[in-house]
Amino acid sequence: MSTDETYEHVYTGPETNVQYLQELFEEQGISSRVRNDFDSGLRAGFGGGMPGQVLLFVDKMHFPEADKIARTTFPEDYKNER
Repeated sequence: MSTDETYEHVYTGPETNVQYLQELFEEQGISSRVRNDFDSGLRAGFGGGMPGQVLLFVDKMHFPEADKIARTTFPEDYKNER
């Protein structure tokens, strides 16, 4: 994924969680993009990212709504935030 400034990181977690969030976002009309640094690194011949961890990005204008959905859906992933 390019460093497109119209997208903001909203969640990092297992691919199954990310796919589920994408479905929830689509229901609300929120577009999203996925980035898997580990998979990309393997394809390029070097390491990078965490195995099993995928990053989910949403359009910045929908970030507050998407963040609320992610936090409500997977609250355990946010328990250590301040």
